[in-house]
Amino acid sequence: MQNSIHKHAVVTQDEWLKARKELLEAEKALTHQNDQVTKMRMELPWVKVNKTYEFDTAEGKMSLKDLFCGNSQLLIYHFMYGPEYEAGCPTCSSIADGFNGFIPHLINHDVMFAVVSRAPLQTLLKYQKRMGWIFFWASSFQSDFNYDFNVSFTEEDQRNGNIHHNYRSGNVSSRNEKVEAADQIPEAGERLAATTGVDWLTYIREAPGMSAFALMDREVYHTYSAYERGFDALWGMYQWLDRAPLGRNEEDGTKWFRRHDEYDDRKSSGGCCS
Repeated sequence: MQNSIHKHAVVTQDEWLKARKELLEAEKALTHQNDQVTKMRMELPWVKVNKTYEFDTAEGKMSLKDLFCGNSQLLIYHFMYGPEYEAGCPTCSSIADGFNGFIPHLINHDVMFAVVSRAPLQTLLKYQKRMGWIFFWASSFQSDFNYDFNVSFTEEDQRNGNIHHNYRSGNVSSRNEKVEAADQIPEAGERLAATTGVDWLTYIREAPGMSAFALMDREVYHTYSAYERGFDALWGMYQWLDRAPLGRNEEDGTKWFRRHDEYDDRKSSGGCCS
């Protein structure tokens, strides 16, 4: 890592300032484009949710409408934690590390935030305690919710390539491509899956994502869902790494981050080297 920094261009302050101003123009353009995309997102039509879903929560059985908890808007993070998993997905876990702090601010804006996974509730709550999280976590174990919102897939559909994810279907779906990739680079896939206690194909029968809902006149409406790079901006760690000298530093395709309690004490606590 140090060698990569040493090989980087070193210039005068004036040369750096010139390059930084050029980058600033690109950043401004990206900000304006993001504003336009946000406006388009808010103008998306809604779809009424007619199906009744039931979730297991620490507060008992709840419907999708119940998950609003008195608010008019609901944001759900689809956390990869299948019934067979022994631990939550490490990627989802790193994303979830950023949830605790912003939840009170969302609620102040009439927005409820919840995490939903297909693993049984007690499994989720045990892992949540280990991670030190306080967000609302619901289990969809006995519900079609994950399947209907394209974040869980059956073994049969996976085998037949009948997968619908990220607004693509069949053999062109990204999930099916990852099944094929596992045959080519099984070690990388198996290493990642092993951190959750399952094999690669079982691991990718779950997928991450986020969905938004609105409650109006006692009816629930689905307003938005995003998958894969579509919710990249919600990953707080990556937003900071994108501004670090070496960025995400994953050119070799490996995921070098871990669950926060799997680093050594100094890295886990954020403390400086003594």
